[in-house]
This record gives sequence, structure tokens and C-alpha cells, in this order.
Amino acid sequence: MSDNDKIKVTIIPTGTMHADLTWLLIDPSRMASQAQPSKQRDWVPVPTHVVYLEHPNGQKLMWDAGVPRDWEDRWGPTGLDQFFPVDTVPEEEWLDSRLKQLKLEPNDIDYLVLSHLHMDHAANAKFWQSAGTRILVDEREKEGAFSFDGYNKGAHIKSDYDGLELDTVRGDTELLPGVTLLSTPGHTWGTMSLQVDLADSGTMIFASDALYRKESYGPPAIGAGIVYDSVAWLESAEKIRGIQERTNAQVIYGHDPEQITQLRTGPGNYYT
Repeated sequence: MSDNDKIKVTIIPTGTMHADLTWLLIDPSRMASQAQPSKQRDWVPVPTHVVYLEHPNGQKLMWDAGVPRDWEDRWGPTGLDQFFPVDTVPEEEWLDSRLKQLKLEPNDIDYLVLSHLHMDHAANAKFWQSAGTRILVDEREKEGAFSFDGYNKGAHIKSDYDGLELDTVRGDTELLPGVTLLSTPGHTWGTMSLQVDLADSGTMIFASDALYRKESYGPPAIGAGIVYDSVAWLESAEKIRGIQERTNAQVIYGHDPEQITQLRTGPGNYYT
């Protein structure tokens, strides 16, 4: 079987934010206490990535849409620009640069699947506004993302996605043979993860923000500062663990600065 007969998955780094680790990991060992009231804070890199998937049936899928070039203007009204500055992005990592490297136009993509609609995952979704691409989100995510008035609700910035035709899925959904969208809510109303069953590399689960980092996964799973529903979040972490144990999958975390350096990444460095 040649590579052309297999699913190909390319992990594409799309720039690094920085943030206080507490947003990502509620770790008692790093918290201030009576004995150590002025505990050192951890200002950590928060890398972002998208996933480009080529299916042997000829269809192409993009998972998530990265951070925006104009993040200061778009994130400024939320105040979150101060907490999540996108301050480490080489020119070649912005998503529009990545599409050129892949020799892709937005209309070459059949499916844009957004794990959720936060500002660091859906910011460039409007690249696909007139592309004829099917844009998919979880049903509950879409409902929640339009449930508020005003500019933003936390990291949901309505202008990132309003005006887009968003198709929805509910529950676990096999989108293409070997490509399954997993319902993993908790971080937001309808966060999804992506399971891909590869011929050579086995199963990979792209957890997005259902699991920020290796420490989030544990065991035990450790929560974060940004969780909409902590009980649902924990159930989703354990759901991923169940699939991982059953399939011996590799779990790819949403924002792990160590893991991203250990993976094959960038155009041409695909998994099959």
C-alpha cells in the first residue's frame, strides 16, 4: 500500500502564545501557601497548531484555524491580549503562510473542523467564508457561541465566527472512514477532539483543549483555570483515556510546549 492509499496527517505549528501556567494547570505544588505566600509564578509558552489531513478518498480536512496576525486589535477589547500574548510567531508560522507552504487555497479544503470557537482556535475561520468548505462545530458549541450579546464572552469572540455557515455534529461522529470527531465537552460547551486511525502510526487523538498538556492528562487528570464545566471536563479526559487504552493511541495535547518539539511537524512531515 503506497502513501497515496493511506490517510496522511500533518501537524502544523501556528505560533506560540505565552501565559501564566495557572490558566492551563491547577497544580497544588505551584500554588502559594501560608509557608510560601509569594510562590514564583510560571510564565510558560503556549504553542498552537492545526492539523491538515489528506484522505485517500481525495478529501482534505483542516482541524482548527490558529491564531490571528492582528491578535492585538482583535483580542484587546477582551483584555485577554494581556494574558495570552501571541509574541512568538515567525513569519512562516502564521496560518496564511502555512497554506502557501502546503500549496493550498482555502477552497481546496473540503472540511474545516473547529474543535471549539475560542479565539486561538477559530480566529482564522473566515479564511473559509466564501470557499465552499464545509465548516463543522459541535451543536452545543454553536448554540453557546451565539448565546451572548456584545463583543465576546471570555475567549469566545463573536466576530471570529459570526456570518459563517456552521454545520453541526452531535456526539461522536465518524466524518470519514478512519476519521472520528469525539465529543469531549467541559473546556467549553462543545469542545471536540479528533481521532484518526492511521495505517502505519496507529491511532492518534488530537485532544485540543480537552487536554492542554501532558500534566493535564495525568493520571490523575488535573484541571485548569479555563474550564466551563469541570465535571464534564474530567469525564472527557477519562473518555479519551478509555479510547487511548483500547486503541493504544498517541494523544496529542492542545498546547504542550515539550510534546510539540517531539512530534514530526510542518509541511512534508506527515504521519500515515
